[in-house]
Amino acid sequence: MKKIVVPCDFSDPSIEAFKFAVKLAKKSEGKVIVVHVIDLPIFYESTFGMQPYTFDPSFIKELEKYAKEKFESLKSTYGEGHRDLLFVNPFGAVTPMLQQEIDLQKPDIVVMGTHGVSGLKEYLVGSNTEKIVRHAHVPVVAVRTCIPIEKIKNIVFATTLDLNQTALIKKVKELQSFFSAMLHVIVINTPEDFKRDKDLQEALENYVQHYHLEHYTLNKRTDINEMEGILSFAKEVKADLIAMATHGRRGLFHLLTGSIAEDVVNHGTAPVWTCSLRER
Repeated sequence: MKKIVVPCDFSDPSIEAFKFAVKLAKKSEGKVIVVHVIDLPIFYESTFGMQPYTFDPSFIKELEKYAKEKFESLKSTYGEGHRDLLFVNPFGAVTPMLQQEIDLQKPDIVVMGTHGVSGLKEYLVGSNTEKIVRHAHVPVVAVRTCIPIEKIKNIVFATTLDLNQTALIKKVKELQSFFSAMLHVIVINTPEDFKRDKDLQEALENYVQHYHLEHYTLNKRTDINEMEGILSFAKEVKADLIAMATHGRRGLFHLLTGSIAEDVVNHGTAPVWTCSLRER
């Protein structure tokens, strides 16, 4: 975790993400790149037809000045003296510009704040954090509140027991090693895809042997759906972090099927680390 990107709109959740990113960077001796997207609304004036309105350059400079002042205040208050803190403030629509900046910076991880969404907003829109979780090609950790790095010792790793996810498991091992944590491997048995207890146990044992996992516990729970099972188990073992994969589904397929990882981000309280299985 030598290079960390933190999207920041200076809201409370994004400040918590910044604080967490600084702690990660101090442990890894890495850098934090704070990305503040200045989202200019699009107006049209009709004097010569429907032409996009052009903002005065002085107005743009004022927005940049304000953003930099907010960053300097953030750095002095929560930067903990860490020197490698950078700031970029591109203009544009928030989610596309964040994705563009992540692709440009090529970080090891993205840290985002979240307050979760629910109900109709969750179904139709979702949060920027949820969208980055879905589309980012690097691991993303979503945090509600900053927690001490040294206290992350119990990681819940939710899995489907797929034996063709070597790249994912490599990153999970790196995560576990970074925190020197115990890995609680969990599979959720649901009514829609119910399996016998004996078969699940055999599959779990085969899974950890296949990937040569160390310092782990094997767990299986039955619940009405994966999200409820993961969050219930995380509470049971007092998880400090939840780790899981996301498929990065888009469009109508995502709208119809949803994403377990995004649901956990929206409804959980512990930090949630996600890694996309979708290839570039």
